[in-house]
Amino acid sequence: MTMLTRRSTLGALCAFFLAPATYAQDMPVYYTTEGVALAGYDAVSYFDSSTPIIGMPENSVMWKGARWHFTSQENRELFESNPRAFAPQFGGYCSYAMAMGVLKSTDPKAWKVVDGRLYLTHSMEIEEVWQLDQAEYIEMAEQNWPAVLYRE
Repeated sequence: MTMLTRRSTLGALCAFFLAPATYAQDMPVYYTTEGVALAGYDAVSYFDSSTPIIGMPENSVMWKGARWHFTSQENRELFESNPRAFAPQFGGYCSYAMAMGVLKSTDPKAWKVVDGRLYLTHSMEIEEVWQLDQAEYIEMAEQNWPAVLYRE
């Protein structure tokens, strides 16, 4: 990853917070793209490979109002046996935004596993900012989740 300059960091943060907000009553508990969690990426692949892998619709399961795709039946069965172990934290919404008390969509390629938990962010730029103090941001986000879903 490249180092962020002060200007690019400020620009990314301004764009992030000035973008229109979507209210929680229109959002599922798990952030989806057209009803599919993680934009179709296999949740298990975040834990067993160095990069997330797109799953296949024929290896999918419904959980918490979203369809989850997997690369194999084995991964689907692993997920089904303990979905909370593989599902992203904070309903798949941006972990950094959650720390700030707002809902924001995520880029499934902007991610990190910390202490066995999957965290997603809105973009690679926000991911870099989040990693500067991820322990503090995680703690702040945990205080806001899930109440932020019900704020207007």
